[in-house]
Formats: sequence, C-alpha cells, structure tokens
Amino acid sequence: MESESDTTQQEPKRTKSTQPNPTDFVEDSKPNPNLPQEIIIEIISRLPVKSLLQCRSVSKLWCSLISSPQFAKTHLNISTKNNEYAHHRLILSSTHPHFDLRTCSLYSVMYEHSINAVELDYPMKNPYVSVWIVGSCNGLLCLAIEEDTVFLWNPSTRQSRRLPNSGISLRFACYIIYGFGYDESTDDYIVVGIFCAFRNGATYDTEVKVYRSRRDSWRRMQDFPYGIPLDDSGKFASGALHWAASSDFNSDSVYSWRIVALDLANEAYREVLQPSYGESKFDLTLGVLGESLCVLCNYPGTRADIWVMKEYGVRESWTKLVSIPNQIDRPIKQYSIPLCIAKTGEVLVEHGSHLILYNSKDDMFIGLQLHNFVACLEAHAYVESLVSPNICAGDERQKQ
Repeated sequence: MESESDTTQQEPKRTKSTQPNPTDFVEDSKPNPNLPQEIIIEIISRLPVKSLLQCRSVSKLWCSLISSPQFAKTHLNISTKNNEYAHHRLILSSTHPHFDLRTCSLYSVMYEHSINAVELDYPMKNPYVSVWIVGSCNGLLCLAIEEDTVFLWNPSTRQSRRLPNSGISLRFACYIIYGFGYDESTDDYIVVGIFCAFRNGATYDTEVKVYRSRRDSWRRMQDFPYGIPLDDSGKFASGALHWAASSDFNSDSVYSWRIVALDLANEAYREVLQPSYGESKFDLTLGVLGESLCVLCNYPGTRADIWVMKEYGVRESWTKLVSIPNQIDRPIKQYSIPLCIAKTGEVLVEHGSHLILYNSKDDMFIGLQLHNFVACLEAHAYVESLVSPNICAGDERQKQ
C-alpha cells in the first residue's frame, strides 16, 4: 500500500515560471516542412534586432537566412516604414562629465515622454577622447574620433569597421567636416571628407575626398565649388549630401548662404534653391525630417521656423511645417535641427543641450522624464537594423 509520504515524494517539483525565450517556440517542434520560407521571412522580419540575433542559434538554416544581406534589406524596409518609430532609437553624445554616447528608444520619447538612456560601448571608446556623430543611414552610424579616425558602426549588432586614413592632416586655421550617405545604384555606403583651410584675409582652400565602402579606399574628387561649408556634417536626403555654404562671411543676409548638394551616384555638385523665407535675419541650420530635406530658421529670442522640401528639387514644394516659440526660461538658447515628428503632431528638437517635445496643435511644450541622462552635445535618430558595415565582398573584418 502506497503511503502518503511516498506519494508526496513522487510529485514533480514546481519551478518558477519565466518569460519565454524568442526561440522557445521552435525548440518544441522542428521547422514545419509545409511552411514556405517566404512565410517564415514574413513573420520574423518584423522582430526587433535583438530577438533576431538570438534566433540565429535556432538552426543553421535560420542563421544563414537572418545573416543574409537580402534579409537585412527586407527587415530594414519594414522597420523604416513603422510610423510609430517602434524600431527607431536616439543616440546622444555628451561631454559632461566626459565624452560618451548613450541611446534610448525613440518610441518611448515620442509616446511615453520618457528618456531612459543606456551608455554605449563604441569603437575606440575613451572618456578623454572626443567622438563626433557624423550621421546615420540604414542603421549604420558614422563616427569620427578626434576628427581624423572614422568608423562605420552598427550599434544594434555591435559590428564596426575602421576606415583607412584619408591622408588629410589637420593644421592651424583649418578644420575637416564629413558627410555620410548611401548610393542605392551601387548598394554602397559613402563618406565624404571636406578639408577647409583659411588663408590671409577672406581667402580659403578646400580639398574633398570620398570613401566608398566597396572599394575600401579614399580618393580625391572635385573641390567644393560654392564657397566654404558651414562647420556641420553633411545631411543625407534623396541620394545626396547637403551642406550650408557661403563665400561672403561679412554679409548678414541669409541669401549669402547656399544649400549645396553632392549627388552620391555621379559625384556632381548642384545648388538646392531655398524657400522664400519672407524675413532675412536669422540663423539657418540644415537637417532631414523623415526622408525630406529641411531647414530650421532661428529668429533670436522669438521663434524657430521649420521648412520641409516635400518634393525634392522643386523650390515651390518648400512648406513651413511649424513655428516653435522660444521658451521663456531659456531665451538665449537656439533650436537645432528637428529629430522627428510624430503622427500626432509633436516635434522633437534640441534646444541648447536639452531635448524638447513641442505640440504644435495645442501650442504647448511636453515635459520629458529623464533617466541616466542630463544634457547632450548632439542627438541623431537611427533605425535598428542588421546591415553590416563590412560591405566589401570577402571582407571578414568584423569587430564585435
């Protein structure tokens, strides 16, 4: 006869329940041979990058599928089209108390009004060495360390690629600015470096070099044809990099500045005509809002206007999207380029060293809850992706 104690001993021990792993649903059953591969791709291409990296351990087939450049493009296309920024993040640079980069969810900022910043391990990280975010494209970031060391880096996969030395040496009374973009016609990522040197009086020289990732080398190209660019990175939109440039630094007219575009496919310069602002004295900053070129006009002490070129290359398509009033408690601070706009109308911009969310419909500023973050030097929005910085055929120089 079985005792009560024996029965108790034979009962299985209860274990604490845990959250399911993204790969658990596959471990219980082998991949269904009746489930077409295109259906599998359709399902998993909507997962975040972190889950996809875990799913590579499911099988050799899944690892090969997720690691393929074609799947990376499919996943990128779906993530980019999410108009609630579910797969987008902000990257924030800071100099206080030391140089570092942090990241937070763009969705949380726009819809939960919260910034929970996480410190990043980026290439050549050093708290005493400056890091400059040149730009982002398809989930890749271009970083300049101390201006002359350049990396392509995917913060989502932690892969990076150090570019060869450009051969441009900095010296007194000179500076170098970069631009980062993508040539869709050749599926190639491109970095442009513009070396600017002032001479006696108002004269200056420029030297321009272009790096193509498929060639993994720099080469000299035509010098900058429209004066000298503003000390700011090139803005990538519609297949071209854009800079604000001037040849007359003594003029206080905004029309002494030009918007200069460099088409990355044919490496040809052209001028992009500006909107009819209606007023003349303000500070102009170039940016990209969504996929459109934009201009932010700061009127000191009063407001900032954001103009968007809705049809690229058509001057008449410039539209004033919103006017943001200056904050009373920060009257001397200027707005920087807008980072994004929500479908509900809120616009996220930098104001001095702070991030500001402005609701244009209700004409009100929305407070943001800050966690592990105080102030930023610059901010950029990027989409999480599987795109590899090591785009050259046979290039296996991936740094984890």
